[in-house]
Amino acid sequence: MTKKRILLVGSAARSLIHFRGDFIKSLHASNYAVYAAAPNMEIEVQEGLKNLGAIPLTFSLSRTGLNPFKDIKSIMSLKQIVDKYNIDIIFPYTIKPTIYSSVAGRWAKIPVVSLITGLGFTFSGNSKKALMLQKLTKKMYRFALRKNKVVIFQNRDDLRLFVENKLLSNTQKTAIVSGSGVNLGKYPYRENANDSEVIRFIMVARLIEEKGISLYLQAAENLKKLFPKAEFHVIGSPDRSPSAIKLEEIQELADKNIIVYHGNQKNVPKYLSNSDIFVLPSFYREGIPRSILEALSIGMPIITTDSPGCRETIKENTNGILITPKSQKSLQNAMQFFLENPAKIKEYGMESRKYAEERFNVDIINADLLHIINRSLEKELTNLDLIL
Repeated sequence: MTKKRILLVGSAARSLIHFRGDFIKSLHASNYAVYAAAPNMEIEVQEGLKNLGAIPLTFSLSRTGLNPFKDIKSIMSLKQIVDKYNIDIIFPYTIKPTIYSSVAGRWAKIPVVSLITGLGFTFSGNSKKALMLQKLTKKMYRFALRKNKVVIFQNRDDLRLFVENKLLSNTQKTAIVSGSGVNLGKYPYRENANDSEVIRFIMVARLIEEKGISLYLQAAENLKKLFPKAEFHVIGSPDRSPSAIKLEEIQELADKNIIVYHGNQKNVPKYLSNSDIFVLPSFYREGIPRSILEALSIGMPIITTDSPGCRETIKENTNGILITPKSQKSLQNAMQFFLENPAKIKEYGMESRKYAEERFNVDIINADLLHIINRSLEKELTNLDLIL
């Protein structure tokens, strides 16, 4: 049987392994020849993709800014890959790869199944720059997506936004899956007996304002005065974003023993297993945050915002607490709840693991994606079959 050739396209090479690695394995096991493309792919990532059964490829992409000449170059680069390797279907994710791959697929007359993994800064901010980018991005989405075989969303809020803003055609086929999923084996459940007097909070994120890092630091500073034995851990680092927090601010709080700062870490499961409550006060438009899914799988109570993507991970007062976006008071109250009710940590943690098993297991997500891709290679589709 001839293998169908699928091209996965992302904006960050490492994401093809970290976020799509299990999906690549599923595609390979389902008799697909998998090609994985991203810009600036390091040798280490190329070898990792080969080990997963994928063929690594690079293409031209400027990850920041908008330049018509560079945009056309990216589209042409993807079109050349499609032609050279006789690709049968394209599966892009994140904003630029989705837009450029959709146009390249249309030019090549092959189906495109795109995954909207969150809308990020462009649809979260209200600055003049964010609003300008939002207007331009909407136009680009509206032009690019209209011929896609299926557009997949990770939460209903994003689907609703696209429909309300007429970014999809009237006949557009859509689907919803519960995020990228989590490998339950890589993030094994640990029962938190909480027999220690020390309660440990942890936040794992890019250290930018939209992720709520400043809110977390202020809450830690206030709560440390009331609960001196509590610990407030941070994993991540500032990046080049204009809203990145200053490293000096993090280090100053670490030097005062208000927080425990770990920088970037590869073995995140170890740190999650040694912590009690996971916190992500993000007001960034997430798809479904992978960091929360990992914490769910470990068996941790979750504190996160009542905002798109984040709210999907919480069964209110069952496995976590939803807080008001941008509200330091709401965050602090939620954290204080667990400090005053430590017995709830184990109870909520057990419910988190159950929720991960029921809804976010990567095997479930990948089976849904495979179903959509297999159907997309057929000539006719119905929306009813694809809303998951």
